[in-house]
Amino acid sequence: MVETATEIAVSCAGVTKAYGSGQARVTALRGIDLEVRQGELLMLVGPSGCGKTTLISVIAGILDHDDGECRVFGEDLKAMSGSRRTRFRGDNIGFVFQQFNLIPTLTIAENVAVPLLIAGVSRREAVGRGRDLLNRVAIGDRWTALPSKLSGGQQQRVAIARALVHNPRLIVCDEPTSSLDHETGHKVMELMREVAAGDGRSLVVVTHDSRIFEFADRIARMDDGRIVSVTEKA
Repeated sequence: MVETATEIAVSCAGVTKAYGSGQARVTALRGIDLEVRQGELLMLVGPSGCGKTTLISVIAGILDHDDGECRVFGEDLKAMSGSRRTRFRGDNIGFVFQQFNLIPTLTIAENVAVPLLIAGVSRREAVGRGRDLLNRVAIGDRWTALPSKLSGGQQQRVAIARALVHNPRLIVCDEPTSSLDHETGHKVMELMREVAAGDGRSLVVVTHDSRIFEFADRIARMDDGRIVSVTEKA
């Protein structure tokens, strides 16, 4: 089947990124060509330091690339003003960080509500929607708890709920199972497929965890700042 442009969530062509200058210059991305399809779960795998986190940071609009082109739902984030990019990310992109990045003084419902509060939604509505998402990820009975009272797996569920609460079309995850045991990691990936991909959203997941490769629709392998192969799920 020939794919149409509307079926592509992310399109990267010749993307480069370097840090530093002179002898301290480090090239992280060396001409990345990659497409992410709408509704798929794409995993980025490869050795530490190969550029995976840099690439998803570019895709999510957290970092600017140096050369090449990266479009998300047809939009060039690098060409946007800061305020427009912030609005675009708030409308379209959710990010699950490796270290969760939950605010320790807020309840988990309030943590989930943060993207909505930033977008100007009233606190009552935002927290209510946060509680609804917590129910969906099977931790709604703890909505008044602080993050410190939760296990690593529970905190990861909160982080996923926070990434989903504003109904983004693209979810980007950095090592979502790195701090979880095997059983909890599988439950988290099952949840992500059900809640995110099941709603037609696209997921890009950076991982070293070969135990969760089975959840991918495609696996893109990186090495030394390049995509070296992309394989379909068997």
